[in-house]
Amino acid sequence: MISPMKRRSCVVLGAVVAAGAVACGGGQSNEPAVATPSLALSRDRVAIGSPVRLTYKFQVAPNAAIDGDYWVFVHVLDPEGEQLWTDDHLPPTPTSKWKPGETVEYTRTVFVPNYPYLGEATVRLGLYSQSTGKRLTLNAEDAARKEYVVAKMRVLPSSENIFLIYKEGWYPEEIAADNPASEWQWTRKTATISFRNPKKDATFYLDSDARVDLFVPPQQVTLSVNGQPIATFAADSRDRRVQTFPISAAQFGNGEMAELVLAADKTFTPSASLPGGSGQGDTRELGIRVFHAFVEPR
Repeated sequence: MISPMKRRSCVVLGAVVAAGAVACGGGQSNEPAVATPSLALSRDRVAIGSPVRLTYKFQVAPNAAIDGDYWVFVHVLDPEGEQLWTDDHLPPTPTSKWKPGETVEYTRTVFVPNYPYLGEATVRLGLYSQSTGKRLTLNAEDAARKEYVVAKMRVLPSSENIFLIYKEGWYPEEIAADNPASEWQWTRKTATISFRNPKKDATFYLDSDARVDLFVPPQQVTLSVNGQPIATFAADSRDRRVQTFPISAAQFGNGEMAELVLAADKTFTPSASLPGGSGQGDTRELGIRVFHAFVEPR
């Protein structure tokens, strides 16, 4: 038989443990779930540096009432819980406009960053307010603090990819001061990429932006393969966007190497073009800013 004092100690200890579990996110929330989330990957084996398409789906609960515009936070973690990278974003349709019972679905393309890890990874997702830090309850496996497990993948070495050689027309890499994971290179008027010919149909991915405030109409960029133009697009987005261009085996030709050229019809010089003297001393001739380029055989 347990003595009254020992029984009381057990009750107190149990209450402390329960409180700790709730504080750490291990307990179940009493708030109703606002949606059931899911995430589909274009492939579950992804090489460092390669693009992967993430299709997010939220089945909004029939009685959901979302009190504002929440961010989707997405954390990719190794088996020890170490964060590898994130894909935090605002959904295309703000959460304040999600209607009870509807399904919200959209796709984003991201590139696996150059992080020193290979192996299994887990994707956790949630909804949070940037202003208050509040997280919403979702109907999924809660790993901790309303972070919900939605997918798994295996990270492979970059040697799985086609190696690109940035030849003439590229300025040195630059890194964002507030985000070391954000790297880019500016092109000159023309910029050349060389790589081993895949000799099969492929898709070229281009993750880029441009100084749309400096050009009216926007720059026109022509994409050529082995000297033959295959596509032209307007550099009309100051926000990063990922575009894809199909390239046939015939367009690659029969040579061992292939060359891809990006040619902008207009360029700018920061020292002469940027307002307020922000480009002082920078006399480079700049075309567009490229964050990622990738050739994916099909």
